[in-house]
Amino acid sequence: MSNPLNSIKIRIVVSIFFTLTFFLILISRLGVHQIVNGDELRKKALAQWSKDIKIRPERGIIYDRKGIKRLAISVNGFRVACSPKDIKDEDIEETVKQLAEILELNEEEITNKIIAYKEKEYVKIKEWVEKEEADILNDKNLNGVIIIPNTKRYYPFENLASHILGFTDIDNRGLYGIENSYNKFLSGIPGRLVINVDVNGRRLPYDNERIIDAEQGASIILTIDETIQHFVEKAAEQAMNDYEAKNATIVIMEPKTGDILAFTFKPDFNLNDPRIPMNDKIKSKWDNMTQEELEHEWNNLWKPHPITDVYEPGSTFKVITAAAALEEKVVSLDTEFYCNGYVRDIPGGIIKCWSYTNPHGDETFLEGMQNSCNPVFVEVSKRLGKEKFMKYVKAFGIGEKTGIDLVGEVSGIVPDNVEKIKDIRLATMSFGQGISVTSIQLISAISAIANEGNLMKPRITKNILDKDGKIIEEFQPEIIRKVISKETSDEILYMLETTVTEGTAKHAYVPGYRVGGKTGTAEKVVDGKYSKEKFIASFVGIAPINDPQIAVLVMIDEPNPDIDIHGGKVAAPVAGKVIEYTLKYLNVEPQFN
Repeated sequence: MSNPLNSIKIRIVVSIFFTLTFFLILISRLGVHQIVNGDELRKKALAQWSKDIKIRPERGIIYDRKGIKRLAISVNGFRVACSPKDIKDEDIEETVKQLAEILELNEEEITNKIIAYKEKEYVKIKEWVEKEEADILNDKNLNGVIIIPNTKRYYPFENLASHILGFTDIDNRGLYGIENSYNKFLSGIPGRLVINVDVNGRRLPYDNERIIDAEQGASIILTIDETIQHFVEKAAEQAMNDYEAKNATIVIMEPKTGDILAFTFKPDFNLNDPRIPMNDKIKSKWDNMTQEELEHEWNNLWKPHPITDVYEPGSTFKVITAAAALEEKVVSLDTEFYCNGYVRDIPGGIIKCWSYTNPHGDETFLEGMQNSCNPVFVEVSKRLGKEKFMKYVKAFGIGEKTGIDLVGEVSGIVPDNVEKIKDIRLATMSFGQGISVTSIQLISAISAIANEGNLMKPRITKNILDKDGKIIEEFQPEIIRKVISKETSDEILYMLETTVTEGTAKHAYVPGYRVGGKTGTAEKVVDGKYSKEKFIASFVGIAPINDPQIAVLVMIDEPNPDIDIHGGKVAAPVAGKVIEYTLKYLNVEPQFN
């Protein structure tokens, strides 16, 4: 018979063992939570106890080349939100009434937001609120209403340099232009508004909010000169109106550095409200469009056309052909040619001179440039041959991206296989047909001729500054390659100067300055054929020829044929005004004889 006392002792020992085991397990679990998972659990607890709302940082400032004129800035205001959980049912009506009255919003829309998101901790009521409105709301002390510091982008000059600057979306992210290209520098670091809440996510009624300040983004100094930009925009707008053109482009580059001093395309848009039409003509067009059509129209309007659009340059391209021929010494300025108005000995077609009804007859190569004679340049291309011709086309950067700091640049259109170039294609390319360029490619090539044959990378950004104004990154002028010799450069400059003083570009002449340039009048390709009604009138120029300070490109797209379509009559006068103003502004002394 077992001893009852022993049985009790066994039960006590077993109970103590299980109790100790339980406490050991409990202590070990507690140790795991406290030591191993402590940090993670503390973070989860803090997340339950607090509500973390992002505060947008100020974007950096975008300056013009002098670092004084601010082309893009950030302005401070507030964003109004609410925590529906914190608004009692009986207070909804009064809260909505106050919000609608102060913020000038629709009561029904606010009510629907609060009711639809009743279990949410954060619902935006209005994105942008001025300080006066925010102060009134603060004084009302409405339960569940949150007022958060906010910032938005503002462009003091509205549409100035719109295709360069680009703009931001509602979340302050850069969408186009410099705002997009340098978004990571301009954006800054967000701040935080931390609000304590209870276990149900309701805001605690204690004054214990914490604000962690946002950090302003870096600023950018561009190469664009605000004063020159103003003038070229006015000139482009005037030209487009005077000639009833589809659009107009003007680009000014500093040849020695590759700096873009001005860069405009008309029509443009107001950076502060890019979806609002700038004039009645555009407004009436947009009024009849679907949303899908409107979005396509907006995207087309906003893109930087001088780097995204290609066109056949026409006779302005003869400058490239002449540079190649002189560099290869297949001609000299005195080489003699004859123009009877036609070129008939090339398989595949007959080529006419623009002056075929009154042919140029005997002329030197220099006179051929002055007269913009197609037969002369066809003969020059034959002497060069397709291999050498294409060698210089590519050396001048035609057919490749320039590397400018804007998103969307295209390469242009050139033959991708030299062997497949037919004689007729070589002939037409010599005077700028059958080959397509962007405005930035052509102005870069012309600048290379002005810069003793050195092709520069287009530069549109000079410096990046920290919030204290100190330079954190500097962009130096960059030579891409040497294309032609200084001797050839000097000869081309002389040819261009005489084309202004004696040839087709006389309307670009500026008293007191030695201006050189070349006009172009190109038929546009419509449905695969050259149109007899749609043209591009253009001009490329350099000034002063004796010490080049600027290279200029003017392109007028589809001027009204009833007014004029020739580059010498349409684009050259615009270029002359731009050159005169810019040189005087840059304090380039005129020289009279």
